[in-house]
Amino acid sequence: MKTVVKFGGSSLASARQFKKVGDIIRSDKSRRYVIPSAPGKRNDKDEKVTDMLYQCYDAASQGRSYKKILEKIIARYQEIIDGLDLNLNMDHEFQRIEEDFLAKKGRDYAASRGEYLNGMVMANYLGYEFIDAAEVIFFDENGSFLAEATNTELAERLATADKAVIPGFYGSAPDGSIRTFSRGGSDVTGSIVARAIHADLYENWTDVSGFLVADPRIVPDPQVIETITYKELRELSYMGASVLHEDAIFPVREEGIPIHIRNTNKPEDKGTLIVENTCRKPRYTVTGIAGKKGFCSVFIEKAMMNGEVGFGRKVLEVFEKQGISFEHMPSGIDTMTVFVHQTEFIQHEQSVISGIHRAVQPDLIDLESDMALIAVVGRGMKGNRGTAARIFAALSHARINIKMIDQGSSETNIIVGVKNDDFERAIKAVYDIFITAEL
Repeated sequence: MKTVVKFGGSSLASARQFKKVGDIIRSDKSRRYVIPSAPGKRNDKDEKVTDMLYQCYDAASQGRSYKKILEKIIARYQEIIDGLDLNLNMDHEFQRIEEDFLAKKGRDYAASRGEYLNGMVMANYLGYEFIDAAEVIFFDENGSFLAEATNTELAERLATADKAVIPGFYGSAPDGSIRTFSRGGSDVTGSIVARAIHADLYENWTDVSGFLVADPRIVPDPQVIETITYKELRELSYMGASVLHEDAIFPVREEGIPIHIRNTNKPEDKGTLIVENTCRKPRYTVTGIAGKKGFCSVFIEKAMMNGEVGFGRKVLEVFEKQGISFEHMPSGIDTMTVFVHQTEFIQHEQSVISGIHRAVQPDLIDLESDMALIAVVGRGMKGNRGTAARIFAALSHARINIKMIDQGSSETNIIVGVKNDDFERAIKAVYDIFITAEL
């Protein structure tokens, strides 16, 4: 059995955390491929190493004083090395990084050094082979990830590595320069490695005990989701739920490899298993509730619009020309509403309004701002009657006016639109009726 394990920044923030990670890896012989993040915060007042690297690079490349920031970064790694009693000298690495910063090798290069250095420490600590991600993970000249070239090279390289540490978050472009995924991209690296070695399992270790049904900043002590499908996770991640980088789903989905979210500080907790599909009956009708604020709606009305071929296309082309993507588009016989991000729309609103008038000659255009969208997601919804009615009842009881409702054809998600001011109360109300009431 082959298991890929990825550890987040909080899991590797100090020597004490490293020792927890070491115990976890050594407790299961299948955990042979390790993807480390850069050291995170040790406490609320601390700084992440990646943020310090950005600061150091900006100062060095702009000719400002950078030595003190670099010394803080060096001290951070030395503290971990000393705490683990390792015979590891990284002076040469830091000298090269300083030279590259002064040579303006780029912010991607700067950010990647946190994972690179932590990977070297981790490999030394575990006695595993160190493989620089720049040698096996590839981007094109525009910064787009090259999935197949990476998979071919990585599979070939790991075929001869029984145990290895591959730093997360970065790879290389054709000219040898370093390119990174977006923040949280170590999740993606772990997924890429899992696909390349045909892993049986991809474990993602972080500082929470799995994926939560709702945001703990809104709902106190929400329940943990035991099992969730890729499709459900995609819906919830898109609407703001963030435990796993959403792009991490795609490489493992192609192979049907399950992802297990675990807590480094509570390894005894079950965590959340993310799978392609499952016969396991969900504990609750709803798997998760997530949402975002900051939308506005563009309501368009025209008599007999349903008889005009291409009406919807013409409307959406107006948004496309202004570089605005739409989120949802509920419609009636003579009406359609387009939901868009308010920050994107507001600077183009008059151009959009005039463009719609020219394109389809509507009877009415109406705008409503400060909207929030909430996704209620769950594979258990499909076989249960009255799910939408329970959502309406919960929001009505909380005196929240529903501005929009949109149910996906898969019957596993319902999107509800409310005012920004009602967002938190709406999520609590839905949580209470589907989770608290079913406990």
